[in-house]
Amino acid sequence: MSTSKNLSVAASVETAVLRGEGILAASGAFVARTYDRTGRSPKDKFIVSDDGTKDKIWWDNNQATSPSAFQHLWDKATAYLADKDLYEVDSSVCADSDHRVSVKLITEFAWHALFAQQLFRAPGTSSAESEGWTILGAPTLQFDPAADGTNSEAFVGIDFGNRRVLIAGTRYAGEIKKSIFTVLNFLMPQRDVLPMHCSANVGGDGQVALFFGLSGTGKTTLSADPWRKLIGDDEHGWSDTGVFNFEGGCYAKCIDLTREKEPQIWDAIRFGSVVENAMVDNITRNVDYSDSTYTENTRVAYPLEFIPGALAEGKAGHAHTVVFLTADAFGVLPPIARLTPEQAEYHFLSGFTSKLAGTEAGLGKDPEVTFSACFG
Repeated sequence: MSTSKNLSVAASVETAVLRGEGILAASGAFVARTYDRTGRSPKDKFIVSDDGTKDKIWWDNNQATSPSAFQHLWDKATAYLADKDLYEVDSSVCADSDHRVSVKLITEFAWHALFAQQLFRAPGTSSAESEGWTILGAPTLQFDPAADGTNSEAFVGIDFGNRRVLIAGTRYAGEIKKSIFTVLNFLMPQRDVLPMHCSANVGGDGQVALFFGLSGTGKTTLSADPWRKLIGDDEHGWSDTGVFNFEGGCYAKCIDLTREKEPQIWDAIRFGSVVENAMVDNITRNVDYSDSTYTENTRVAYPLEFIPGALAEGKAGHAHTVVFLTADAFGVLPPIARLTPEQAEYHFLSGFTSKLAGTEAGLGKDPEVTFSACFG
């Protein structure tokens, strides 16, 4: 079988449609379904425990797997993909070239390759990315928990020793971006960079604002401000020189999306964008963003340049304003509170918030209270 490398956006879309991986909406966006897994699968995510990680990972909050167990699953996935057409994308993360990391995705879905093209940054050259990462995607492979030692038919594993990620048994494209965010959460602090789960924008006066929050709490919506330049909508680093975006695209939740409420996001849903799990009319091909039949966690991925005025370089100075999008669904906190520095430190570390419907497998329609340190 063949491996198609670094297809153009048009060729990726054309290939995905011809292979029956999805359809085109009236806006020109590609629409795919991820079926039984419409959010991330944290119970199926593991990190290899080895000499380089065993004393540096917060194991109370992460699941460990052994090098041999990971290698078994990697070999099984490699064998499974051996007779399939594959799609390879070379990209990078981190807008700051001093911290750039190269990423290669190899996957069986052309639309997953398109997703990586639009969400990650173009390949670059710097000494920081001399040792790149590989993501192997086998979304249709189903593991056997009894024989393979997994929690379910799906597995998302990160092997820092060999700089590789395995994603199998789930079609949800968000696992691709979040696995690399996990990688950067480990690598960046060792470079004196704070990795942040936040959106960021900058005003004409150069003042940078950060919006921290878990998935679905409003990071993308608030950062897409027509009066300010967008730095990024989800994942950033804060170094000695300022704030920089990890990614090259946005991944917006689009349940109940309308042009009136969020015009910039609405207009970004066009040819080259990737929509997940939204209902499409069979005749008109219009998308009904109010329909949550498949999931509350309908998503759209698009490159930063689809947002007018986005900051092309993806980096700016130090943050002047920090907003915590707590998503307090239980009325514990006032709707808006201005914090002292000491209160801000406490709230950031405690991370009182809510997990919102559909963002993770197993979450129902009701918010689930959680403490997510650093809103990670």
